[in-house]
Amino acid sequence: MIVRTVPALRRALESISANKATTALVPTMGALHDGHLSLIRLAKRRAAKVIVSIFVNPIQIAQSEASGSYPRTWKADVAKLAAEDVDLIWNTDVKTMYPDGLATKILTEGPATVGLEDRFRPHFFGGVTTVVGKLFTQCRPDFAIFGEKDFQQFRVVTRMARDLDLGVKVIGSSTVRERDGLAMSSRNVYLSPEERSVAPALYSTMKETAKRLRAGDDIKAAMAGGAKLITNAGFVLDYFEARHAATLAPIGSAKDGPVRILLAARLGKTRLIDNLGI
Repeated sequence: MIVRTVPALRRALESISANKATTALVPTMGALHDGHLSLIRLAKRRAAKVIVSIFVNPIQIAQSEASGSYPRTWKADVAKLAAEDVDLIWNTDVKTMYPDGLATKILTEGPATVGLEDRFRPHFFGGVTTVVGKLFTQCRPDFAIFGEKDFQQFRVVTRMARDLDLGVKVIGSSTVRERDGLAMSSRNVYLSPEERSVAPALYSTMKETAKRLRAGDDIKAAMAGGAKLITNAGFVLDYFEARHAATLAPIGSAKDGPVRILLAARLGKTRLIDNLGI
């Protein structure tokens, strides 16, 4: 079932709730790939009914990247969701999501203000939390599934759901990778063939850096070495950092708690993000 208006969504949800079925929401912006499908399969293991939202959210996209340029593959997306036996697709438009006169947004601190993505995309998490907050109240799921490739986003949404008592359990799903290690992303289609051959250097560098940290190397030296490898491969690096995996706070040693390596780098016109736990 595909619904595009809030009244139609309410009717569909009433049918589901009448059977007292648990529901899981998988929020997406479309251009679905195997990474998204892995989220749906996890959702099906957690709940009786699965809702997938497809909405290209304009308020989280930078002015330098107009929302109209985001890849849209509607027919292929619907075919993939049908093959996965998804119960409901929520596909609304911008005017429905953000009606004229909208005066409310959700702004978060904590993991949203740690100097990673927020340092380079200051608009981003306000856009993410506002649309996800609306999706949660619109769809009223028991569970919501988010990929851990966008690790800071995952932490921000988890904290928002807890802080606002939204009644949604946010579940992270491990990053799905191509055979050469590149994290699957809708934006990978923007890479030229030459850039695509270089892109896996991000994952191999994270693995090498994690190995150094596990061996007890100095954290500053290990991170500086990894950053040099990335720039030497041809990337323009935004950040390459080791942070506390729960809070995303800076750490002085790999012994300071569970550690996550996080990075963002540009290759040509494409900006890639990734992360790895150690």
